[in-house]
Amino acid sequence: MAKAIHMMVRVLDEARSVAFYSQAFGLSIADRVDFADFTLIYLRNAEADFEVELTVNKGRAEPYDLGNGYGHVAFVVDDLEAERARIAALGYSPKDIKQMTHDGKPFGRFFFIEDPDGYKIEVLEKGGRFK
Repeated sequence: MAKAIHMMVRVLDEARSVAFYSQAFGLSIADRVDFADFTLIYLRNAEADFEVELTVNKGRAEPYDLGNGYGHVAFVVDDLEAERARIAALGYSPKDIKQMTHDGKPFGRFFFIEDPDGYKIEVLEKGGRFK
């Protein structure tokens, strides 16, 4: 059986991206592997083994074109309002909290935020299928 282990995003500024994921989601560097043309930084926290892999291509100066294919990565939290307020207090710009329903029943409460490179991140409140 397959097991999800990481998702990768390409970033321009390692320090800025590591600071964002650390401050916003409590991720810290689990490993950093430097190659001649790029560096891989693996971030995680004690909540799960799943990692965010940051790829820094050396010599790249212009932002990446995210295109229209990337969706988002999601994190789940116990207290959505508190997390949104905490992230906003850090100087980031989380979007408004939204609620989805399905067949007239609550499905999920969430907000989105973008990392320094424009990648969308969904923050969901624990409950239902979001554990």
